[in-house]
Amino acid sequence: MVKLGFVKLGAIASGSLCELLFDERAERQNFETLTVASGAKITPEKAEEAAKKILDYKPDLVILTSPNAALKGPKKAIEIIHDGKIPLIVISDSPAKKAKEELEEKGIGYIIVEADSMIGARREFLDPTEMALFNADLIRILAITGVFNLIVEEVEKSISSLSSGEVYLPRVTVTTRKALDKSGFTNPYAQAKAYASYEMAKKVADITVKACFVEKDWKKYTLMVASAHELMREAAKLADEAREIEKGNDTVLRKPHFDDGSLMAKTKLIEKPEKI
Repeated sequence: MVKLGFVKLGAIASGSLCELLFDERAERQNFETLTVASGAKITPEKAEEAAKKILDYKPDLVILTSPNAALKGPKKAIEIIHDGKIPLIVISDSPAKKAKEELEEKGIGYIIVEADSMIGARREFLDPTEMALFNADLIRILAITGVFNLIVEEVEKSISSLSSGEVYLPRVTVTTRKALDKSGFTNPYAQAKAYASYEMAKKVADITVKACFVEKDWKKYTLMVASAHELMREAAKLADEAREIEKGNDTVLRKPHFDDGSLMAKTKLIEKPEKI
């Protein structure tokens, strides 16, 4: 029985449904999970609390999700879990690229999702409804363009290697091409729409970072964050259109888990999945 621990620091779309990606029907027999979350804040104090709680669970593998893993909060949690000698995979966004070298030196795995862009966090614009809608759009993009398939495949390799004595830990930056390679799209128009969707989602961060940390005029930054959210909304529409093309061709890739944890695959709706 494998014990998988999830530590969620703050909010990142890649982490929102992360633990559910490995047991989508709640029927998997070969492992169990525990999720510890810090809530909205990623201070060193909250991160330390979450990390210590997951170590009490004595997991075989830990997945830590956080915005910008180079910040003090995530670094504190990473330090505690690493010192606990537990294999660790960090899932984060583009700003975490600054931490890649340090993570590699410590023998820690990472999956950096370039399209997992920062939200428009300005009080004049962001409320609970807008926050939820932004994340819903982004989750849709990550799911359709292949990011979640990639995360599942990489973490499943780690799970499978736990008994080998040498644990596989991914070191992947999820570019547009790497995401689409896992989407399963066969129609070139679907691929083009998905490509555009991922690129648009990446661009959102350029706007929100400037709006939240550079621009001081509240009227200007309010328009900027609103435009970023509109861009993410249109990116989600494109991703949805891409999947609809594949539906029309009856070529949607589905990769369910079998009860023993192995991955299966199918592309036609009316057919049984087979083990990969």
